[in-house]
Formats: sequence, structure tokens, C-alpha cells
Amino acid sequence: MSVAGPTTLAAVLNAFQMGFRTMAIQKKSGEVWKTLSAVKSQFVMFRELLDKAKKNLDKASGDLDDASHRTRQIEKKLRKAEELPAGEAERLLLPGAEEVE
Repeated sequence: MSVAGPTTLAAVLNAFQMGFRTMAIQKKSGEVWKTLSAVKSQFVMFRELLDKAKKNLDKASGDLDDASHRTRQIEKKLRKAEELPAGEAERLLLPGAEEVE
């Protein structure tokens, strides 16, 4: 233990204050690193989910392109067929349509 006069007392108290601040900063930085580590592991899972969703969307887009292509092929073939009047077409395609009228 040492004796501190008015001049040195202020310097000693200032040194203690700086030491406590440093300890508080170190404690907070540890908490920040833990939080960042947790976020990093969650971000990896999030990235995997995004990749999976993109893959599904790409497949759905491809399926829609295939259906659109097939629709054009069918329409091309149907252009050669004669078109029936609307009422007759409904009776052929929608069973029970004549009962509703």
C-alpha cells in the first residue's frame, strides 16, 4: 500500500477507471463474438434454404416452360380441327351442362 497525495490520487483513480473500462470492453467484445458466431451458423442454414428454394423455383420455371411449349404444340394441331359452336362444345366437355339450362 502506498500513500497518495492530491496529485497522485487523481492519477491512481484515473488508472483504476481505465482498467475497469478495459475489462468492460473485453467482456462486451466476448459477447459480441459469441453473437457473431451464432449468427454465422444460422446464416449457413439460411443460405442452404435459399439454395433449396432457388432450385425449386428453377424447376417450377422449367415445368412452366415445358407446359407452355406443349400448349403451343397442341394449339398448332388444333388449328386444323373445326371449331364447334359453344353450346355443343359445353355439352360434350361438361357432363350435366344440358341439365343446368
